[in-house]
Amino acid sequence: MPEGDREGAFLKITGLTKKFGDFTALKDISLDVYEGEFVCFLGPSGCGKTTLLRAIAGLDIQTYGSVVQAGRDISALPPASRDFGIVFQSYALFPNLTVTKNVAYGLENTKTPADRIKVKVRELLELVGLHDQGDKYPAQLSGGQQQRVALARAMATSPGLLLLDEPLSALDARVRIHLRTEIKDLQRRIGVTTIMVTHDQEEALTMADRIVVMNDGVIEQIGTPEEIYAKPKTSFVANFIGSTNFVPGTVVEHDRVKAGDMLLECETDGVAIGKSIVMAIRTEDINAQDIREGDGNVIDVSISHLEFLGSFYRAHLDSPAFSGHDVNADFSVNLVRRKSLEVGSRLPVRLPPELIRVYPGDQQ
Repeated sequence: MPEGDREGAFLKITGLTKKFGDFTALKDISLDVYEGEFVCFLGPSGCGKTTLLRAIAGLDIQTYGSVVQAGRDISALPPASRDFGIVFQSYALFPNLTVTKNVAYGLENTKTPADRIKVKVRELLELVGLHDQGDKYPAQLSGGQQQRVALARAMATSPGLLLLDEPLSALDARVRIHLRTEIKDLQRRIGVTTIMVTHDQEEALTMADRIVVMNDGVIEQIGTPEEIYAKPKTSFVANFIGSTNFVPGTVVEHDRVKAGDMLLECETDGVAIGKSIVMAIRTEDINAQDIREGDGNVIDVSISHLEFLGSFYRAHLDSPAFSGHDVNADFSVNLVRRKSLEVGSRLPVRLPPELIRVYPGDQQ
């Protein structure tokens, strides 16, 4: 979506701040969400992502700032006057109502004719794969089925905005993986603008069109999953998304840094010569094969620990170049077998300059 095209945004959040007494949970948040997008608010517990979702829903009115949806200022409106459907982590289904009655609840409150309710509920249950479960009660369903009912209920009134508050966190891993694919496919078919809160980076990377990474009440970065992963703007984002090594160093000349007793090439992003920096490189980007004579950024390392993680091994590497900091590399099972790598093995590894990112030293 075009950066800064605020006129084309379906949801415009401007200068949003939320205080609870002396504690500021959200600090001057501005964000645009476009029609049909699937946006994830991602961050650790306490970063403000659920507070932001609740402010959009009107469940916790912001202290300052505005929320505009489809050209309508909803900043001060109660939840009932806003156009959204919401799914909570706990599903919040009515235990005394059947699946059909749960899904029909919002439609009945809007005085929709009974025949239209019947058709709509049938369509929704078909859509979420529960067409034969309408007469059951929530307690008779699995966690994944209950989540599908909650989704159907949230979409029953055809809201302009669908809000999902950690909808998969209460499910086991296998069901979560299956449901995240189903939810994304459903969202694409319906085309409803969706915001999901999650602390699970894998969920965000696989489901979102754009990710909003939050930390301590502010937005650290907004971007596509590919942008967030490959080009993290801050060391916090690099550390929170994926597995990243951080090694301190000093810029000694343009695109050259000193780390321990090694000189390494990498983009220094305009950091002044003499300044302290932190180099970041992902564990999977450390290369231990096809190293040729004359290659730069080659370091001799020893393996101090080797963890088997199924499809790869995580090797803990030691070298004076790392200044005593932990550095890990992910090696394929085939590579480990081919090179007979084990604890104590010595080998050269290469840190590709284009895959190293540099952050100011005060960020780490």
